[in-house]
Amino acid sequence: MPLRGRRIVVVAHCVLNSNSKVDGLANYAGAIRSTVAPLVESGVGIVQLPCPEATFLGMKRWGMTYEQYDTPAYRRHCRRILAPVIHELVAFDSAGYSLESVIGIDNSPSCGVNLTCRGYTGGEIETVPTSTKSPGRGVFIEELQALLAARSLAIDFQAVDEDEPEA
Repeated sequence: MPLRGRRIVVVAHCVLNSNSKVDGLANYAGAIRSTVAPLVESGVGIVQLPCPEATFLGMKRWGMTYEQYDTPAYRRHCRRILAPVIHELVAFDSAGYSLESVIGIDNSPSCGVNLTCRGYTGGEIETVPTSTKSPGRGVFIEELQALLAARSLAIDFQAVDEDEPEA
């Protein structure tokens, strides 16, 4: 029988694909090697989350904040694109696999785990948006955490710092 590690890590889309990030915000090419290489080397299976921002607004979007994404339509979108991932994780869990962690991207308004990007106050689009890193989870991670809890799946959440991804 083929060897299986039976260990799973779930990663934010841009951990494996920086091309999904808002143009100008990627601080690395392709995948974050310092995060991905140790996972591959240790035999951990990797489940890549869909990019909620790219699937909601496309690739020609601009940087936004938590407040701008915190809408009923975006939260519905997050739950919809997370449904297949949740089914997959439930299947892994039911088969006895270890769901070890979710790795998000701190300072993301969607995928932040410890820090998110806040600061929208309304009005016209700014050429240089004013936002701050604030404690808290991003919208997508909040929805993921709620869906996991509803299915009694306890998974540790960790994060890569968006500003220093290879640190």
